[in-house]
Amino acid sequence: MDAFISKKRRRISDVSSPSARTGQQHDHEETTEMKLALLASLHPDITQDTLLEALLSEDGQVDKASDSLADRATSLGPPKRAKTVGHQSTLGNLIRAAGGELLSSRPLTKKGKTLFLYSPKDIETHTPCSIIHNFLPTHEANALLEELLHESKTFEKETFQLFDRTVESPHTMSFYVDSFKEVEEQKTTYVYNGSQIKDIRQTPSKMLSASAKVRQAVNLEIQRRIAQFYPDGKKLRYQDPKEWKPNTAFVNCYDGPKESVGYHSDQLTYLGPRAVIGSLSLGVAREFRVRKIVPRDVNDESEDAGAADSQGQISIHLPHNSLLVMHAEMQETWKHSIAPTTAIDPHPIAGNKRINVTYRYYKPNFHPKFTPKCHCKIPTVLRCVQKKSENLGRYMWMCHASYTPGQKGCTFFKWAEFDDDGEPPWKDIVEQSTGVSKWHV
Repeated sequence: MDAFISKKRRRISDVSSPSARTGQQHDHEETTEMKLALLASLHPDITQDTLLEALLSEDGQVDKASDSLADRATSLGPPKRAKTVGHQSTLGNLIRAAGGELLSSRPLTKKGKTLFLYSPKDIETHTPCSIIHNFLPTHEANALLEELLHESKTFEKETFQLFDRTVESPHTMSFYVDSFKEVEEQKTTYVYNGSQIKDIRQTPSKMLSASAKVRQAVNLEIQRRIAQFYPDGKKLRYQDPKEWKPNTAFVNCYDGPKESVGYHSDQLTYLGPRAVIGSLSLGVAREFRVRKIVPRDVNDESEDAGAADSQGQISIHLPHNSLLVMHAEMQETWKHSIAPTTAIDPHPIAGNKRINVTYRYYKPNFHPKFTPKCHCKIPTVLRCVQKKSENLGRYMWMCHASYTPGQKGCTFFKWAEFDDDGEPPWKDIVEQSTGVSKWHV
């Protein structure tokens, strides 16, 4: 596990090699910590905060940062000597001054670059996520992995329509709910990408047992996030103040290094605004990439790969038996992905496979019998405006039938309204009614 949380310090012989001195050969793969350690070995008399400033100013390129530091030393004379030069386990030790203040307000991500984060402290500081390593007892994690590996043999790829083309997801998956009654309801009532999912399964025993532990851990993480990271220690607007109670889960299987999923935000339709998701990783370790959404112009219909490049991205290492919590600010303002890679380290049980269980809380007030229906007579999808306009950040109900192969969809649109706790205007009616709400349109 140490290898996942912090990098080992290079030997002197490594640093003295030509490739280590220039930092060019593996520059795109090295973490910020490794780059700082390399700079520290080349400039032992310079403080860590100065090294970081130089690295940031040169877009993470070690050779240019080293040249800049050398030029500065020539022009300014002998620099202040650092008291110690040692191994850094987190970025927090490097970007804070002795008094605890942040040395720079500039983001650590840079255009066209990937920042690799490993320690829980760095992850929760620089992303809208938190992580718990070694989440389950080892025997429970391995037993759950074996249970889901057996299940995954019959997983299928999702098929949907995008820009008049029928495409397949680059990995297999299935959807789970906790009771047989919910299985039948999902098959007949809930709609995903404009159509119903056929492969709905009842949660197996070990996965259900893990769900109870995920529920407890995620609720603790939510409260800690609010207290330590949100303004004035208060929840976000539209964030649900009540307990998070997972009752559904998408289980994804990534078989080999090439299977992946592109940048996306998870659908909020049945979760409501400011949703929280608990993601349990089992088997092969993979990199979870996140990037902040850069709002584009309203008339810009191009794909947003360029937007990803404009701010860079952050890579979070997800080893076996790690629980990642995507907090309430994640889905509206960030996107995430599992990137394909050239190689992976096989897992002793899973081989080349990674199993990912994403626990979600489907809220009663967002049941499809209460949410608006479009002109196609199907429940609409809840989206958040992510383009530059006066409506940036607003929510809307829209038709999504066009995602079903062979379907055109309709032009239905309606602004979504919620109270400060993220509840829809039909909340009181839901509590009093067992039928279809008058809020249907």
